Amino acid sequence: MMRSKGFLVKAIFLVPAFIFLATCTETPVYSDTLRTVNGTVTRVYDGDTIQLTTPNQTILRVRLYGIDAPETPKTDYRTGRMNIPGQPHGKESTRALKNKILGYKVSLDIIEVDQYRRMVGVIRLENRNINLEMLREGYADTYVEFLRYPYRKPFLDARREARSAKRGIWSLPEYERPREFRRRFKMQGMD
Repeated sequence: MMRSKGFLVKAIFLVPAFIFLATCTETPVYSDTLRTVNGTVTRVYDGDTIQLTTPNQTILRVRLYGIDAPETPKTDYRTGRMNIPGQPHGKESTRALKNKILGYKVSLDIIEVDQYRRMVGVIRLENRNINLEMLREGYADTYVEFLRYPYRKPFLDARREARSAKRGIWSLPEYERPREFRRRFKMQGMD
């Protein structure tokens, strides 16, 4: 019974996302891209998550594929108190992404829909790959575990370049990956 209930909940959340994807008409850039969607970046939540508004006013929450930016402080919406502090360079990463794309018309190559119903994809502004820029400039780390062709090599190369030049997060004497930071706070019961 519990298993079928979980399936039903997932179906309720994912069906609208797949219906939206089916209505997109752009041709994917790469074969692993589900669809390409154009829109305007109307909000930047942090260094790897944005809001995209399509021409027909559909609002998409988007996670940038293959990158993991430092965490920004999180506030408990019920109490108004900060329950998770931010990481070093978290605010800088958010600011960098805002400066690059907030208010701009971009294209999104959707690769998948994640468990939180966010579109996961690569953001392109003209001929620029914004995900790759965030890595190259040291504003984010890679999600090595999830990188696939054709993104794996250029993303890892950009990470290596930023790390050897000690840019952004790589300038820290003791860098903690955002994933490990989140895990540590989850284990402390602070999420």
